[in-house]
Amino acid sequence: MPYLPSGFPDGAWLPEVVVELGERFAAHGFELSLVGGPVRDLFLGRTSPDLDFTTAATPDEIIATVSGWADAHWDIGRDFGTIGIRKGADSIEITTYRAEAYDPGSRKPQVNFGTDLGEDLIRRDFTVNAMALKLPGFELVDPHGGVKDLHLGVLRTPATPEESFSDDPLRMMRAARFASQLRMEVAEEVLAAMTEMSARLSIVSAERIREELVKLICGADPRAGIDLLVDSGLAEIMLPELPALRLTDDEHHRHKDVYQHSLQVLEQACALETDEDGPVPGPDFVLRFAALMHDVGKAKTRRFEPGGGVSFRHHDVVGAKQTRRRMQELRFDKASIAAVSLLVELHMRFYGYGDQGWSDSAVRRYVTDAGDQLERLHRLTRSDVTTRNKKKAARLDHAYDDLEARIVELAEREQLDRIRPHLDGEQIMEVLGIAPGPEVGRAYKFLLEHRMEHGPVEKAEAVEILKEWASAQL
Repeated sequence: MPYLPSGFPDGAWLPEVVVELGERFAAHGFELSLVGGPVRDLFLGRTSPDLDFTTAATPDEIIATVSGWADAHWDIGRDFGTIGIRKGADSIEITTYRAEAYDPGSRKPQVNFGTDLGEDLIRRDFTVNAMALKLPGFELVDPHGGVKDLHLGVLRTPATPEESFSDDPLRMMRAARFASQLRMEVAEEVLAAMTEMSARLSIVSAERIREELVKLICGADPRAGIDLLVDSGLAEIMLPELPALRLTDDEHHRHKDVYQHSLQVLEQACALETDEDGPVPGPDFVLRFAALMHDVGKAKTRRFEPGGGVSFRHHDVVGAKQTRRRMQELRFDKASIAAVSLLVELHMRFYGYGDQGWSDSAVRRYVTDAGDQLERLHRLTRSDVTTRNKKKAARLDHAYDDLEARIVELAEREQLDRIRPHLDGEQIMEVLGIAPGPEVGRAYKFLLEHRMEHGPVEKAEAVEILKEWASAQL
């Protein structure tokens, strides 16, 4: 675990594998530098999860150099100059000096390998990522003032923003991601270029956009990142439901618009995440994205009522459909799509509980419909209370405390997380003397409904209930 020389933050260190790799490349006559995020994180006092290197060696020369030292290597990124290796527990990427640019209308970069570290650094996204540490001597190379920008908390590009974003339009989204992850502000010229060139994002694949969005949402300040996406116009390309909320008045006039309300709900949901031992360890993308999207249906359901009021009837159902469609277009996995859209659909279910109260059957349905998203639903529902009326906020909070207590109470008497009909399919067929078919399904559905309404009963009573129902069907 070698510590770095003076000039670096006190206690800054690198894994031993970094030194070993640097010495190996030097012995073979090649330059090698640690580059990008790992160098940036040294100055932030963080341990980088990735080890990225750049070198003058070609991909074939990289493989020849690490052969016999690395435990494994793979060349899936060879066309882009990148070779991946594994040494012990460390996964490492080594990339030949390069410059790449997108042609207008193309999704694929043109890659040209280079021979100079300075040329390689100027093609990187931001100055804070355009620093390199030459190995094995630990010489810092920072031609674009990345350390200074880190201290200032400002994102600038090594080349002009227009050149940088033309090379890879996804860098505009990356700026918003770093605003969230690192709590940095973008320089004025960077924001201007993002706004002017936002339409360029349309040539980037949905998968790459999705990955940046997930990292942004899971950052330390997702509100700042989302604001940047919306202010720059990037959200119009990849998440148009959000800017649409700026045009939607809140029915209670509690906020400037529904957009600001949604951002506050997002922040409050983040605050309700748990540690690793809790039910919703943070950062939790599903909870956070559901909080952000929970009211997107309001833009389509807004109605002006007599007397000047505004309503958003069924915005939960409409919003769930919009969320599902947007996540599908961004190529999210099915489980994430199902979880987020379910939370959006259910986020209004609780309201009215404090005034009317719920029967046990209603509580069972709430738990059953939420399924494995119940803990997230608890947090989303609580986060959705943003009223400035302290009495109303306290009343809603107390009502949800009561609902959670009733769920716990019922769970102690019943298996709420595993509600099933009183009898299974085999037992239904045996009691009624019928073969597999639609009749079994109808009986199963009836018994499930009875279980929801009345709670569990003994098997003998269930048999009589089923027989009575069956005789009424004849």
